[in-house]
Amino acid sequence: MVILFLLLGLILLVLGAELLVRGASRLALRFGISPLVIGLTVVAFGTSAPELAVSVQSGLAGQSGIAIGNIVGSNIFNILVVLGVSALITPLVVSQQLVRIDVPLMIGASMLLWIMAFDGRIGLIDGLLLTGGIVAYTVFAIQQGRKESPMVQAEYTQAFGEGDTPRLGRLPIQIALIVSGLILLVLGAQWLVDSAVVIARALGVSEVIIGLTIVAAGTSLPELATSVVAAMRGERDIAVGNVIGSCLFNLLSIAGIAALVTPGGIEVAASLLRFDIPVMAVVALACLPIFAAGHRVARWEGALFLTYYLAYVLYLILAATQHAVLPVYSAAMLGFVLPLTVITLTVMLVRYRVMTSAVKP
Repeated sequence: MVILFLLLGLILLVLGAELLVRGASRLALRFGISPLVIGLTVVAFGTSAPELAVSVQSGLAGQSGIAIGNIVGSNIFNILVVLGVSALITPLVVSQQLVRIDVPLMIGASMLLWIMAFDGRIGLIDGLLLTGGIVAYTVFAIQQGRKESPMVQAEYTQAFGEGDTPRLGRLPIQIALIVSGLILLVLGAQWLVDSAVVIARALGVSEVIIGLTIVAAGTSLPELATSVVAAMRGERDIAVGNVIGSCLFNLLSIAGIAALVTPGGIEVAASLLRFDIPVMAVVALACLPIFAAGHRVARWEGALFLTYYLAYVLYLILAATQHAVLPVYSAAMLGFVLPLTVITLTVMLVRYRVMTSAVKP
């Protein structure tokens, strides 16, 4: 029964996010908001709604390990798995705005969350700063959306601005979709969190591990579905933009709101500070040289992302079982493998810049 409620919780989260995105997108179009802005804000927030529901529910229930583990694990899953799978389907196109603005913001937000967690807690003031950050980013995204090229505008219009039936265009239907989506999100989050806690206790593993794995992967299903479908349709800007936008919402909005509503703030486990949050920051940092080199994510880079996620999951398994090789494996990942990858990608970026400069007249 516990596993059944876990699966039902995941299903309700995915359905709720889908209904919320559909209703909010149509409602935004009704009030004249451009499809590009909808893609960067409404859809990114909608696909992150499961993470928000789960983290808030976990914080209120006193399961801070699941709340913060879900945020960190979801960002790692989004970049390594969602982008990795999408790039394997087709090489992804990365817009200049992502390289110049959004990815550096994601890196900065990752570092900021890490700094805030140094004292072992994301408190009220931290939550206010993070929430203020997502408000500022949303306003900025709306302003930038007005300057985007007609080609990108057309791509987002095709994805989010067409295909409305007369019934979906009616205001009561749009409001009903939003309300239904929110109800399913709340119910699904409650079932998922309660089931995850029971499973963690039965297996003798920490709530942090459950939050980083089962809960994080489950709540990231909307991002995975959105980016994979976008990649298959050839809407490669959307595939990448959805992931980066969702990561920013996770770091700023979800962490901020969860810290605000949780009495005493969100407690951050020492294991997250030692390994998982640094991994999240390094993974975000690695996006910059990959994205900037040719403004694309190649298939081999997608395979590299997936390989790193498997290595990360192996670490979590070793940590859960307290295997003797864990300290050596952890030190090797943080002190050698991840830095070496970042250095290699940076060298690759520098070489690309030199080559492109050489061929310019």
